[in-house]
Amino acid sequence: MARGFSKAIIMGNLTRDPELRSTPSGAQVCSFTVAVNRNYKDSSGAQQEQVSFIDCSAWGKSGEIIAQYAKKGSGIMVSGRLDQRSWEDKEGQKRSRVEINVEDFNFVGGGNGGEGGSYSGGSKAASAAQDVAPDDISDEPIDLSEIPF
Repeated sequence: MARGFSKAIIMGNLTRDPELRSTPSGAQVCSFTVAVNRNYKDSSGAQQEQVSFIDCSAWGKSGEIIAQYAKKGSGIMVSGRLDQRSWEDKEGQKRSRVEINVEDFNFVGGGNGGEGGSYSGGSKAASAAQDVAPDDISDEPIDLSEIPF
């Protein structure tokens, strides 16, 4: 049997202010919906627009950052895995929803001159790369005998 893989990447605008909640165990989760627009021409050649509304959940520090800096209308790009949740509503009807469990995100088209910020939930490489200043790089030639492979 093949091993499964789930990854979704979307970019759009928040349809409402993000909602930050705490679970009974104290974990932070931020819920928000992203509107993704698609323009196309129909069979008659007329320009059409389709909008999809994608529910997202961001946990921990990612969720806290999104709740703090994003608001209705903010541009955001998220990537993460698709999750399906099922439950029974108050009338006993079975309900389900597919949402993106956010792993990485970027703010896009922000109010700070068009520059977006980014955050990668589990990446230490990004912060390590920012610690290297151009002055730390030597102009001396590299001694290839010191490379272990």
